[in-house]
Amino acid sequence: MKILKRVLIYSIIITLLLFINTSSVYSLTPSSEPIYQGIDVSDWQGYIDYSRVKASGIQVVYIKSSQGSNIKDPYFDINYENAKANGLKVGFYHFLTATNVSEAEQQARFFSSVISGKTPDCKLAMDYEVFGGVSVSEINNIAEVFLESVKRLTNKEVIIYSDLSNARSTFGRELAQNYPLWIAYYGNYNELESIGTNWETWQGVQSSDRGIVSGISGNVDRDIYTKEIFLGEPSELPQVDDITESINSTTVFYTVETGDTLSKIAQRYGTTVQELVSINNISNPNLIYPGQQIRVLTNSTVNGNETRGTGSITYTVRRGDTLSQIAKAYNVTVEHIVEINNLQNPSLIYPGEKLRITESNSTTLNEPVKQISKYTYIVRKGDTLSQIAKIYGVSVEYLVKQNNIQNPNIIYIGQIIRI
Repeated sequence: MKILKRVLIYSIIITLLLFINTSSVYSLTPSSEPIYQGIDVSDWQGYIDYSRVKASGIQVVYIKSSQGSNIKDPYFDINYENAKANGLKVGFYHFLTATNVSEAEQQARFFSSVISGKTPDCKLAMDYEVFGGVSVSEINNIAEVFLESVKRLTNKEVIIYSDLSNARSTFGRELAQNYPLWIAYYGNYNELESIGTNWETWQGVQSSDRGIVSGISGNVDRDIYTKEIFLGEPSELPQVDDITESINSTTVFYTVETGDTLSKIAQRYGTTVQELVSINNISNPNLIYPGQQIRVLTNSTVNGNETRGTGSITYTVRRGDTLSQIAKAYNVTVEHIVEINNLQNPSLIYPGEKLRITESNSTTLNEPVKQISKYTYIVRKGDTLSQIAKIYGVSVEYLVKQNNIQNPNIIYIGQIIRI
């Protein structure tokens, strides 16, 4: 009987030890004090006045740089330049969409190429939350390959962004032991101490997706960080070349109509149901209603492939381009492009062909803009109003009037100028 009791006791002890070793038992606490106030941003926020953001008490900003294997956030450079100029600590994150390790390596290289030459203050973040039916084991392999590839290419430390569910049941103990955590938890972060995950500590908490911060129109993600989120002495990231062709993403809002489904909308815009669910925080993919606004990221294959002369823009045709795509990207009509290029067949354009988009002196003061309808230009470092006017073949006075500019000698980085 005594032997049987001993065997039973030993069995219980062994079972408990196995349970402890295979379960998420760690309470989640901040890696240190004090806590730094932060936000994370993307093209969703549009133009941000970082001087007002800084004045509101924000210390850290994580900026979306890229998504997938070739989508660069269109506001990445502007966000980086303006946040840095206002003395904020800056970090970058990539929205990972890989479904195998090969894609993970490719996206790591793309991410590293987009942020080349920049000087981050914070660890480089992986945002991996849409898995597309990939198994948990493969998810962990993909995450590890991506993170290790980014470390190798950039010589910088990395961090995992995750919601609570994935931190508990998707990302495994091995990842938790090797990479720090930035967790999404919308509540009092002290409550995390009573919640078990595969991590013992966190270095960041995304505490809300409904934050209101001066200088930002609409809602923004609010975050808190510990000092461990910061890299050592900031240094410029090495140059990384990428063989893929970068595509800027733009945001459109689709109003749901009777009979619509997410799959129909996704097919229409060349995206996936999973992505629509993710960026719209949709809890039930089968439940959308007429009148609902669905945010869609669309990719333009024509952005950035232009040359600008004195008062003119010339676009070089790429494989797969159509006149309607090009016209839409530049907010002109197909007829306008056909007319100024003397095209005989609007359906026949070929890669390498150069198409004029605007002509010199196409508009004059006090004339309505006929060829360019609602065209906008985002001011970059070093721009002047006279340079912009020269590019588009209009006068400074015209731009001043169109944009209600009080002082034509003062424009700022990221300002949107209507042409």
